[in-house]
Amino acid sequence: MKKSKVFLGYLKEKTNRILKNAKKYSIANNLLIGFLIICVAFACLYPFRSDGDIQVDKVEDKVIRSGISNDGVSLMFNVYSDKKSVERILEILFAHNAKATFFIGGSWADDNIDCLKKIVEGGHELGNHGYFHKNHPLLTKAQNQKEMVLCNEFVEKSVGVKIALFAPPSGAYDEQTVVIAESLGMKTIMWSKDTIDWRDKNSALVYTRATKNVKGGEFVLMHPTPHTADALPDILNYYESCNLRAITVGANLREGG
Repeated sequence: MKKSKVFLGYLKEKTNRILKNAKKYSIANNLLIGFLIICVAFACLYPFRSDGDIQVDKVEDKVIRSGISNDGVSLMFNVYSDKKSVERILEILFAHNAKATFFIGGSWADDNIDCLKKIVEGGHELGNHGYFHKNHPLLTKAQNQKEMVLCNEFVEKSVGVKIALFAPPSGAYDEQTVVIAESLGMKTIMWSKDTIDWRDKNSALVYTRATKNVKGGEFVLMHPTPHTADALPDILNYYESCNLRAITVGANLREGG
């Protein structure tokens, strides 16, 4: 878009200069004036769009930040490290008969197939979180696709699960990322509440951010950390006291949870 603005400004400036001196020009040059005016009009009506420009409205229509369940809340764990915390979280979820969605980094899964199997055996949902946790808007189309496909293929080969959800690493995405995910049969998922547990290593903050004004349909972003695991029993107890269920993202996207 910057290039189109520069070009448009140039055309306007050039046209103004020519018009000021129009009387000095021949008929041929006057025809050039007309042509330049038409170019300016065309640039105004049909602005140029570079490949890097994002059609924000189109992208946001395809990105999902919450579900439609009246009483279901979805805990989303982005997993790239800390197998020990993942296993502890699984135990807590089991004790509360709660389900969650684990967005898996392919490179982590490659080293922790046994833990990946435990997630599936616990009745939880697996999502795609890229293979190497790259910044997708900075990737080419081929690189974007490779990150997603490698993760999907590894998970399906390892535990027989076909992934239908994609959570962009660091929450970074653009139109190309969303379109590629869609072409691979995946919905792009973001969140309605962020515990920011990767930054603030404080279980009290994690609890507050996961429960404040919580309602059915929420997507709550978390990570497998010791302080998140510490806060999880209280979070689930609070949900239960509010007659809310911890359900997967997929369930939350279906009417009624």
